[in-house]
Amino acid sequence: MNILLIGSGAREHAIARAFKRSPQNPNLFCFGANVNPGIKDISTGYTTGKITDLEAILNFALTNKIELVFVGPEAPLAAGVADKLWENNIPCVGQKQILCQVETSKGFTRDLIIEYNIPGSIKYKRFNSLEGVEDFLIELEELYVVKADGLANGKGVKVAGDHLHSHLEALTYCQELITEKSNFVIEEKLIGQEFSLMSFCDGTNLAHMPAVQDHKRAFANDEGPNTGGMGTYSDANHLLPFLTAEDIIQAQTINQATINALKNKFGEDYVGVLYGGFMITKNGVKLIEYNARFGDPEAMNVLAILDSDFIELCQAIVNGTLTQEHAKFKNLATVCKYAAPIGYPDNPVKNQKIDISNIQNKEQLYFASVDEREDGLYEIGSRTVAVVGIAQTIYEAEKIAEAEINKIKGPLFHRKDIGTKELIEKRVKMMKRIRNDR
Repeated sequence: MNILLIGSGAREHAIARAFKRSPQNPNLFCFGANVNPGIKDISTGYTTGKITDLEAILNFALTNKIELVFVGPEAPLAAGVADKLWENNIPCVGQKQILCQVETSKGFTRDLIIEYNIPGSIKYKRFNSLEGVEDFLIELEELYVVKADGLANGKGVKVAGDHLHSHLEALTYCQELITEKSNFVIEEKLIGQEFSLMSFCDGTNLAHMPAVQDHKRAFANDEGPNTGGMGTYSDANHLLPFLTAEDIIQAQTINQATINALKNKFGEDYVGVLYGGFMITKNGVKLIEYNARFGDPEAMNVLAILDSDFIELCQAIVNGTLTQEHAKFKNLATVCKYAAPIGYPDNPVKNQKIDISNIQNKEQLYFASVDEREDGLYEIGSRTVAVVGIAQTIYEAEKIAEAEINKIKGPLFHRKDIGTKELIEKRVKMMKRIRNDR
């Protein structure tokens, strides 16, 4: 089978590996923004170009007689690549453009949740000017979040107390967004713990993945600027240490209700991955936001322990025959850690050489923002490489990931605290306190 993967980051490296592990032994092709050496090594054909160039992607797919396409990043989905492929009878795991609004517009998603009476909604307002902003901030007091209403690579969100320390600072950020021609949403700040619950979707049926916790802030103890995600962990029981089975059911119910709402609203099947970012609060599970694709790094956690044939799973998604049986996961814990260039995300060093030769388990090394040159690997400005530890417990998995990432040489840094006992116990204590305050 000829399969095309669109995208060339670490998330796509994990997807490529999942395809190659299939007993069906596919021919894998990749259309990437840059050359990912890990994907290239296992590909039959590889080309680079603008991943939002729909004609170029279609031509590459037709030339190579592609039978199934998997879209990794959000930009090609938002540009309408799935629409273009389906119009040419090429099945695509990835949503049509109109359905991508769940990611491309925070305001659209908030409105959808209210319109269809989906659980997990919170207080919010949409804005395209400063009119009414100050009044709403006064109403929310010190518990507010300002979000750019569009794709911002995980960096368009500013939270009161973390990034914004007064209503004046909030108003200044809102003015910056207006100057950049960006609409924005202001919503109440939730108190609790975040988690990601991703689901495979065929338009009607969902198959859920294990819960994962991401770490957006650049530095240990959740300090520093927001990033695309510095690392993640998942637990062997597919919950998280601070979650109950009931919390997971609430999140799954919200995902299912959202898919139903989108089908009702647009008459189109949501075909691909729905990534729900949730917060467990004293009032239950609340929706923070949706992404219309695999999370990065979350994809590395869940695909590393996928126990099913990934091709069979993708065929069930595009054929509308998906069940949870298509998505079985091993009962193992995972910890993923990203190495990023010194100075990331605001002022990263670029074009510096890195050395991965000491890594023992190359199977759990994922290439992201790297360039392979004649004399070796170079970091090119964003998150560079990720490693995943897999074990019976989170703490054992963390030790594996930490040992491996320390073997990478170059001007890089990573968060040492992700998956550690100290960090997780702090989060468990916080949630116990919040639940007891109900």
